[in-house]
Amino acid sequence: MSHPPTGTGRSPAQEILQRVFGYPAFRGRQAEIIDHVVGGGDALVLMPTGGGKSLCYQIPALLRPGVGVVVSPLIALMQDQVEALLQAGVRAAFLNSTLAFDAVLDTERRLLRGELDMIYVAPERLLTERFIGLLDTLAERGQLALFAIDEAHCVSQWGHDFRPEYIQLSMLHERYPQTPRIALTATADALTREEIVLRLGLDSARIFVSSFDRPNIRYTVVERDNPRRQLLDFLASRRGEAGIVYCLSRKKVDETAEWLNTQGITALPYHAGLDAATRAQHQQRFLREDGIVMTATIAFGMGIDKPDVRFVAHFDLPKSLEAYYQETGRAGRDGEAAEAWMTYGLNDVVIHRQRIDESPSDDEQKRVERQKLDAMLGFCETAQCRRVTLLNYFGEASEPCGNCDVCLDPPELWDATTAARKAMSAVLRTGQRFGAGHLIDLLRGKRTEKMTQYGHDALPTFGVGADIDESGWRAIFRQLLASGLLEADAAAYGALLLTEAARPVLRGEAELRLRRPRPKTKGRGGQTRRTREPGPGLDSSDPLVAALRAWRAEKSREQGVPAYIILLDRTLAELALLRPTDAEELLDVPGIGVAKAERYGADLLTLVARHAGGNA
Repeated sequence: MSHPPTGTGRSPAQEILQRVFGYPAFRGRQAEIIDHVVGGGDALVLMPTGGGKSLCYQIPALLRPGVGVVVSPLIALMQDQVEALLQAGVRAAFLNSTLAFDAVLDTERRLLRGELDMIYVAPERLLTERFIGLLDTLAERGQLALFAIDEAHCVSQWGHDFRPEYIQLSMLHERYPQTPRIALTATADALTREEIVLRLGLDSARIFVSSFDRPNIRYTVVERDNPRRQLLDFLASRRGEAGIVYCLSRKKVDETAEWLNTQGITALPYHAGLDAATRAQHQQRFLREDGIVMTATIAFGMGIDKPDVRFVAHFDLPKSLEAYYQETGRAGRDGEAAEAWMTYGLNDVVIHRQRIDESPSDDEQKRVERQKLDAMLGFCETAQCRRVTLLNYFGEASEPCGNCDVCLDPPELWDATTAARKAMSAVLRTGQRFGAGHLIDLLRGKRTEKMTQYGHDALPTFGVGADIDESGWRAIFRQLLASGLLEADAAAYGALLLTEAARPVLRGEAELRLRRPRPKTKGRGGQTRRTREPGPGLDSSDPLVAALRAWRAEKSREQGVPAYIILLDRTLAELALLRPTDAEELLDVPGIGVAKAERYGADLLTLVARHAGGNA
């Protein structure tokens, strides 16, 4: 792709941003990152999902001589990104296991002939002798523009997306020291950041950390009561919208998908227990059809580039705030309003602790994973703004957001010192060998067979908490765990143990204030009002919007690509708002560059003219 000067006063990077991608200005630190990489510097970019990471390597690849080599871990992601680049007029291709040998040979020939601006490749293929031979040839000719290592957190052995091949990518710097590298991730914790630098040899790289706030996402956490009813309440006003429901087990994924379909919601399951063909089919339907709900384990989602996911719901507690941030970050990538909803209970903590303790990991890794789980539980039980808590975990200070359940409906705090002492006394007097269910029965004075068997109905604590109902006690035990005053012993099937921090409260030397449990009312599933629309939004009542969506759906079917690759929802909304009347005005619409204007301009201008009497 050639880039002749235009005399516009814009930088070459700004020129490409406008002409190729159709955007008038960079966001955040994009321009700074691009200038650094174009100048030959290495970079580690930590930027939230939807923050515009791709442009940080796509534009330098177009500005530097040769081809940009993008290492991407997921086939579906690289195919969609290549298709989006082709739509924008960029000469891009990918090499992965889906290609027939003839197609591989053709792509390799185009690569060597200098006919590609960008090549996407999986780490496994990049490390083959055959591909390294291609890179050697390009390097000898001075035709390696850059290496972009996407989803760089895959190098971290602490993370759930660990890919062993990523560790070997340090060879890129050793073999091609003159070629700049840019590693990108949306995972922000300091431990992962240090590991990326260490394992990829990025010691001299400049680190760019953007704000990890996603202001368009509303965070809501509810105590588990009747989870299916709660989820249905949440989905009631979101029918027809694309979303993801995460579950902890494969069985729960299958059951939830089946049940949602009986409720009139089109849902597909996705987990590692399904065969590859079914997983691929379900992923393609989710990416290419409107209004599909994917129920999934964490096997689904890394690198999913669908911008119009309107919600992510967690049926179970994620194991860390990193995982939660990454999973919820799949909502609202287009910048429009989206929701992150979660229901969880005490049993989630026990299950996660059990998994950690039974894993083959060494003691240090188990300690780190327990700390991460504690932070996740603390987020659920916090009485302060969820966004403040989340961003603080990643080392970023912020103000209360006004767009989470805590800000919109602040919890009531109460002096729970006496109740906490009763709970701790019950733990102590029963030998720290029992879970919350038995302890609650003891406190409420419920004579069960187990209670009588152990003689616990004769303890002084029997019945001392009869004034608090079962859900109230469960909330207290959850918050005592979250506060670090109790811990769950997974080896003893979730038995609760006192920690050293509990002693001052138990002795009456410290006061404890906790959240008062929410009343059980219909709608607690998450029927929250929608605010903070960041863009114009799609007005479904506008005939032009309906016509644009129908046109886009037709083009999507004709070309066999997701609708958002043709034009984003936000671009349709801007078209309906600006209503361009000629080719020049069309190029002022964000998201429409020269190639798309040439390809689709006549159709779009005809549709706008046909609805000229609408919302001008």
